[in-house]
Amino acid sequence: ATTTTTNSNEAAASLSDVTEVTIHPLVLLSATDHYHRVARGTRKRAVGVLLGSSSRGAVDATNSFAVPFEEDSKNSEVFYLDHNYLENMLAMFRKVHAKERVVGFYSTGPQIRSNDLRIFDLVKRFVPQGTITPPVFVIIDVRPGRESIPTTAYRVVEEVDSNVPAAGKKGDNGGGAAEVRKTFAHVPSLIGAMEAEEVGVEHLLRDINDPTVSTVANLVKAKLSGLSTLTEKLVEMKDYLTAVSNGSMKPNSEIIANMQAIVNLLPNLNVEELVRSMLVKNNDMHMVIYLSALIRCVIALHDLVLNKIAYNEEVGDGLGEVVVGKVKKVDKADAGEEKKEDDDAKAKK
Repeated sequence: ATTTTTNSNEAAASLSDVTEVTIHPLVLLSATDHYHRVARGTRKRAVGVLLGSSSRGAVDATNSFAVPFEEDSKNSEVFYLDHNYLENMLAMFRKVHAKERVVGFYSTGPQIRSNDLRIFDLVKRFVPQGTITPPVFVIIDVRPGRESIPTTAYRVVEEVDSNVPAAGKKGDNGGGAAEVRKTFAHVPSLIGAMEAEEVGVEHLLRDINDPTVSTVANLVKAKLSGLSTLTEKLVEMKDYLTAVSNGSMKPNSEIIANMQAIVNLLPNLNVEELVRSMLVKNNDMHMVIYLSALIRCVIALHDLVLNKIAYNEEVGDGLGEVVVGKVKKVDKADAGEEKKEDDDAKAKK
């Protein structure tokens, strides 16, 4: 009986754990519009409720709506969230989309703040009874300069604070219990869309896409974007390891193991043959680029010369006739003047 109870508890715990969060394009558009209407150009943030469904730990956020939210910049403990507005909006959404329920809340962050745990407790009240999967917290970064995925998902976990002495240790007068506190743990997030949403996103991107930019420029831009994202992740790993070594952050064995696996998968680039082949390949590519630019310049000059010749052939004959006509007229005028001078000389004689 004990084994059966333990297995059922483990199964329930595995079902209640959030494994991944999928954010749909409509949520991103709504959150961006909410931020630009409320907090653009200020240090404020926008907060809203995520709607969707969950199954076996996978949360699917398909819709969202904004909630009036204010917080005191001087005192982090003071904030205001209109839960009456939240109740009314949920009642109206149930009339339109009966299957959608509260799966969490979002914030434009861009970082976790001290009020987020209290907001989580407030939003948790509106989760339907009997729901196994707990609500999630998603930070949607609306800054245009971000190169990576603009969403970061978290779930709430309970952990024992090591700063508080555990029960039964030597030196404790009353053997007090260790303090259990809530904190946010990272959850993998991804951007997903249904077929109808993909069609809508494609129509939006048609207006944004610039047809004058060539395919090569797009490829180069994608490479640069990937390299900048890689740099951002490497700096984040460096900051984490520095914080762990300084003692300001607790080490996580899973994160360190993933970092070690990444380092082990890196290829060895110090082999002489590999370095030589990469240099030869790089030189060949640069030679092709140089020759292509040179040929392009020669062809452009050739076309310019041909255009000049054609222009002179078309316009040059007309100019010649005009010039010849002027010369003939000048010659006739000179001949007339000389004849007049001769007549005057004869008359004097």
